Parts: sequence; structure tokens; C-alpha cells
Amino acid sequence: MRFSKMHGAGNDFVVLDLRDGVALPDPTLCTRIANRHTGVGCDQLLTVEAPRSAGAVACYRIWNADGSPARQCGNGARCIAAWLVRDGAAPAAGDFAIESPTGMHAVGRDAKGGYVIDMGVPRFAPQAISMHGWDQVQGEYAIDIDGESIRFGAVSMGNPHAVIEVTDVAAAPVAALGQALQRDPSFAESVNVGFAEIVAPDRIRLRVYERGVGETLACGSGACAAVAVLVRRGRIDANREVHVDLPGGSLRIRYDQAAQTRVEDRILMGGPTAFVFEGEWQ
Repeated sequence: MRFSKMHGAGNDFVVLDLRDGVALPDPTLCTRIANRHTGVGCDQLLTVEAPRSAGAVACYRIWNADGSPARQCGNGARCIAAWLVRDGAAPAAGDFAIESPTGMHAVGRDAKGGYVIDMGVPRFAPQAISMHGWDQVQGEYAIDIDGESIRFGAVSMGNPHAVIEVTDVAAAPVAALGQALQRDPSFAESVNVGFAEIVAPDRIRLRVYERGVGETLACGSGACAAVAVLVRRGRIDANREVHVDLPGGSLRIRYDQAAQTRVEDRILMGGPTAFVFEGEWQ
């Protein structure tokens, strides 16, 4: 089984081409491939499949390192776009669409030669995030963990995100608090946990503890979620590009504040992609 190893700002993937009808990987195979000691090593496995909807060049699915399926992956979407262009299935100039488990995503190119993905409309309703205990959207939620009130914003980018604002992201208890929130019964489907430090009105630093993976060097949907939550609170500027600095690199996120009331306004994400090597799984 041939594969491509890729990464987007350090968030790394194994890409499998299943367009010829090869069976989907099962959870055991996913974890074997993702293992960094005895496998290829990756945060997520991406499968390229024949399009299901008219207008899509291809569809793709996402499998976490623990074998669980995921519904969204921003860095993975950019890597899929780059993979399809290299394959010749998509035009090099951009302006095509790919289909994830959450729906269609328009793909464009930016002035730096990278890919820009339409990540869709952020959903703030607790039901969209599969959160228990709240019926209405809150600007800030609070959960008691070990006697401490943990305050966070929440949004769905096709997958659930909790965003905690911190004064120093380098010192944030990412693993401990990320695991605690993921185990909390308030999140019926677990949650990705982002820790965001505001540097300037158009720049934040971010670390993300992803469900099914742990902390990654970058998380595209997490960057979109952080910007959406902070723009909604008025903590960073709306209507301009926000730079999100993650341990593995920087992403560029655009979310107009009007998106809170107008469904046609969507989040756009740009950033790097890289091919690392090609291989064959025996």
C-alpha cells in the first residue's frame, strides 16, 4: 500500500490513495501506521477517495492516531489539496473543491503559493458542539475541575473545540487540562482543547490538545476555532487576517465578525504544506 508522508506547519499525516476501491483502514491498521516507533508516524491518517458529490475533485476522510475517525482537519485539508494538485487531479492554480466528512471546501491559492481553504461557518450552539448542561450560546462557559473553575469559549468547526485564553501559552498546562476537559461528561463526543495567548489585535499564539492524538505542532481547525471565539468576544480584530502562531508554524485565519449573523460569511485558512517522503506499507 503506497503512501505519502506530509505535514502542514508540523501537523503530520500519512496520505493513502483509495480511489481505486481499496478498503478503508480499520482502527488497528491506523494505530500501527501512526505509531512513531514501529510505524510511519503521524498525527492523522488521511484517505483520498472518489468524489461523492458533483463539483468535488475528491473526498477525504480523517483518522486519528488512536484509530478513531475525525470529521475535520484544516491542515489535512491543505495537504489533500496539495496532494491532488501534484497528482494532476486538481488544477495547480486552485479554484477547485474537496469534500470532507463535514461537507464541501473551496480551495484557492494565495500570493505566497500556499493553499487557502474555506473552512465553513463556525457553529456556536451547544448542540453543535455536543455539550451537555447548556441550552443557549454563552460568551464563556465554566466547568469545575478538581475544585477549580475552568472558563472557556466553545465552537464547532465541524469538530468540537474548547478555547481557553491564557496569559502565557508556553506555561499553560496543556496536557493535564486538555485531558481533563476531554474526559469531562459535559462533552459528549470529547473535545479539542486550545490554549490561546493574545499577542496583538491581529496575532495570537496557540497550542492545541487534540482528541485522539494529544498535543500537536499545529491544528488548523483549532486555529479557526480560537479566532472565531476571540473575535466573537471582541478580543481580537474582526474583518482582517489574523496570524496564529503554533509550535510548528504560522497559519493565517480570516473571519469577519458579520459571520455571527450572516451564514454566507465563512472562515478562510491559509498556511504551508510539505511533502516529506513516499513509501510503501508492507
